[in-house]
Amino acid sequence: MSIDPATFEFYQSGAPHFSLSSAISHSRHLDHFLDQLEPRARVLELGCGAGRDAVRIIERGFDLDATDGVPAMVEKANERHDVAARRMRFDELDAKAEYDAVWAHACLLHCPRGELPDVLARIHRALKPGGYHYASYKLGDGEGRDLLGRLHNFPSPQWLFDTYDAAGFKTVAHEIFAGKASDGTQRDWLALTVRKQ
Repeated sequence: MSIDPATFEFYQSGAPHFSLSSAISHSRHLDHFLDQLEPRARVLELGCGAGRDAVRIIERGFDLDATDGVPAMVEKANERHDVAARRMRFDELDAKAEYDAVWAHACLLHCPRGELPDVLARIHRALKPGGYHYASYKLGDGEGRDLLGRLHNFPSPQWLFDTYDAAGFKTVAHEIFAGKASDGTQRDWLALTVRKQ
């Protein structure tokens, strides 16, 4: 699996913009997620982008492994925040029982539907028993592109619940909320916290 070319180019060329706009604040779900973890827990971040959440995870005292599949985003995260981010695509995750938690804010939504089960299996394998995973998705009724050309899986809530259940996760919490996307459209999102069974 490789990153969708149009989606990759959007983030590769737009990294300078994202390194400024995303520096405002960390995700509103992050602190609650981190509150569930033991002190100094080992956290893998997928799709770290410009590093806004990575900074907060480190500030909270956790052992962070920040990753992103787009080289320019990794460079900006390290340049702006010095979070020791490294380049890794979702399908390159091959760790086994290494992490207490996997944080994936607004990134797995770009994973094609047909490839998401494999990625979730990799996340499940990378987690220690009982480990936590967070991800957020833009909801919809089928895979497609937004007005900026980025690929999204646009799942329904039930499709996500079923897919995570099949991957061996138990849903701990979920929230559906309205959000405005980068392309200016309004769409409902699902924030999902699950635990490795």
